[in-house]
Amino acid sequence: MIASSELILNPDGSVYHLNLHPQDIAHDIIFVGDQDRVEKITKHFSSIEFTKQKREFKTQTGIYKGKRITVMSTGIGPDNIDIVMNELDALVNIDLETRQPKSVLTALNIVRIGTSGSLQAAIPCDSIVLSQYGLGLDNMLRSYLIDEISEKDIEEAFISQTNWDLKKGRPYVIRGSERLEKRFESDQLFKGFTGTAGGFYGPQGRVLRLGIQDPDLNSKMDHFEFKGIKMTNLEMETAAIYGLGKLLGHECLSLNAIIANRATGTFSEDPYKTVDALIVYALNKLAE
Repeated sequence: MIASSELILNPDGSVYHLNLHPQDIAHDIIFVGDQDRVEKITKHFSSIEFTKQKREFKTQTGIYKGKRITVMSTGIGPDNIDIVMNELDALVNIDLETRQPKSVLTALNIVRIGTSGSLQAAIPCDSIVLSQYGLGLDNMLRSYLIDEISEKDIEEAFISQTNWDLKKGRPYVIRGSERLEKRFESDQLFKGFTGTAGGFYGPQGRVLRLGIQDPDLNSKMDHFEFKGIKMTNLEMETAAIYGLGKLLGHECLSLNAIIANRATGTFSEDPYKTVDALIVYALNKLAE
């Protein structure tokens, strides 16, 4: 039995942070970072059966083209992903009354819809990136036993090519769901490595008033390549989602609307249009 100090439940029996019961979620789930983006997705639903919010975690479940889908905001960063992924898994794979893992496990389909800046001049604003791999710079996943799921040859190549300082922790690389990739891919999508940082400023090479450990890190990441695959973008969630998803047995895919290009210094003229197009694309693929 899992102790109450480890699997914390609210007085109504819901999981602690998300404030959800097992019946509240679908098996197809869309992640967004911003809680205000949840309703930008669910406005396309024919009906909404459930709404709940606690802290930054807002959840709505409803029907789109006959398909039951849950949309959930995770907030920002790998630490929040740790909470969301573990509590979602508990909802479907742990009996919350007996506190015992179930003998038959459920695999969720989890698709992240995010916004990001491209690291490559050839990936323009208003395009969509499908993350083949998450490249984690955040250390969160290193708290788990990941040796069996991480791509060590790619990790070594990244450490070597960027002269990575291991005092910041060892980067990890996790493959996204190949099944979902086949389901969502099209000729219009760019693929590659999505870097996941543990912060927005220094960890992503931004300098305001503080100096950073490696001022050339962004340039090094721009030029990183492994067997023809390059870094496409940098954000704060994908690698953590891929890692925990693979450890827990869920299918995970990350899609990002590119609203800025850090290589060319340009920004989308209409980022809302780009995000809306990605939302409709993802919903239709899930409903197929």
